[in-house]
Amino acid sequence: MSKKIDFIFYNVTKFSAFGLLVILIAIFGVLFVEAKPAIDAFGLNFITSSRWAPNMEIFGGFPAIVGSVLSTFIAMFFAIPIAIGIAIFLSEIAPQKIKAPVGTAIELLAAIPSVIYGMWGFFYFAPLLRTIIGGNGLGLLTAGVVLSIMVLPFMASVARDAMNTTPNILKESAYALGATKWDVIKGVIIPYAKAGIVGAAILALGRAIGETMAVTFVMGNVHKIPSSITSAATSIPVTLANEFTEADSTLYYSSLFYLALILFLISFVIIAIAKFMFLRKIRSAQ
Repeated sequence: MSKKIDFIFYNVTKFSAFGLLVILIAIFGVLFVEAKPAIDAFGLNFITSSRWAPNMEIFGGFPAIVGSVLSTFIAMFFAIPIAIGIAIFLSEIAPQKIKAPVGTAIELLAAIPSVIYGMWGFFYFAPLLRTIIGGNGLGLLTAGVVLSIMVLPFMASVARDAMNTTPNILKESAYALGATKWDVIKGVIIPYAKAGIVGAAILALGRAIGETMAVTFVMGNVHKIPSSITSAATSIPVTLANEFTEADSTLYYSSLFYLALILFLISFVIIAIAKFMFLRKIRSAQ
């Protein structure tokens, strides 16, 4: 009986693993097939061209690609240090009586739908930014900050859990040798948990680069290269959300799928590089 259960368990897990691979390949195949007319029409010039004129059936994805990369970079620039700080506070500094409520509040923030963050950014943060730095408040900076707030709770929760796995004996040994709390955090906890911290950043990066609704509210949807960090711009998810229902020709429709294919490849390449290079180096150094 136990052998049959083991056999069933083995095959179910094997099917699940290979099933995910099949789904990934299927998604790529659908995107490629739908994008083929645009690939044939524009080739790789689509990636470097900045002109987007649906009425003339001229399409270039460079502004959307740049907007996606820059908004994600801004989000991670703000989110990573703050998330690590929150994780350190909750795991090592905060009194026991506030760890649970603050941790629960952070996890609840992670569960808020992205459209709520977008509405908050549009109605409250964008006017605040407009008052401080001028302009209309919509642009790369606003999108990046809203994205950072979105991914911050998730990253902080995962990093906190990684830090909590540090064995007490390592920390107690460091304290016994005269180390301060900062020395323990810097020299024991962060090195021990760095694989989990990097993993949290990778997962947050994957969410940030593909986020749609929140960014659609606050980015401005302007198909041109932003001249400054506060300029209105667009991204691949924003372009897809705003224009998919307006695609009234085969080439227009295919060009949007071309953008989706590029986003898929960018996400896959970035996360694969981060996972297989950085995490491997971290684990080999441990």
